[in-house]
Amino acid sequence: MPTQPSHTDRLLLLAQQKGLLRSSDLTELAIPRVYLTRLTASGELSKAGRGLYRLVETTLSENEGLTIVAARAPQAVFCLLTALQFHGLTTQLPRQVWIALPQGSHAPKMDYPPVKLIQYSGDAFTQGIETHHIDHVDIRVYNAAKTVADCFKHRNKIGLDVALEALKDARSQKKASADDLWRYAKICRVANVMRPYLEATE
Repeated sequence: MPTQPSHTDRLLLLAQQKGLLRSSDLTELAIPRVYLTRLTASGELSKAGRGLYRLVETTLSENEGLTIVAARAPQAVFCLLTALQFHGLTTQLPRQVWIALPQGSHAPKMDYPPVKLIQYSGDAFTQGIETHHIDHVDIRVYNAAKTVADCFKHRNKIGLDVALEALKDARSQKKASADDLWRYAKICRVANVMRPYLEATE
């Protein structure tokens, strides 16, 4: 008879498949959580954040902070400065990871990276989401056009100059069409604010 894989083998295989393990993932496999502690102590797993573990030899991309946040808060959508950086539409280097969650949500409790929460409601939250698979984790991020409209909506938080730079770059790099920008400007209720700048880029 073939031998059943041990809890350790199953746990290490899951870490290899998922990239980042949440302690709750073990419940589905009926593996006691003490195995996370044992494998961390033996140097096979390392802690990536509160309740998150990964294989020690895992090579991570530059999006490590995003994968950690996405694993902790799968419903979050990366927005504003973080989305701009993801799309290559800013020279800013945000000190925090900017995420959007529905109105009334709380920011995930995390030791690292620092998170800045923006709350959205209705179409402003649900529209324009792209999903990217990075380091075995699904990353949800607003597309370029929605991100530009969001920047105008939150220009008091991030600065009008950042919003204007994002609009200029999105058009020159052909990452957002005029039609898409108009569409999201209406969804974000900033059509009147964006109109003169959009007309100048046409």
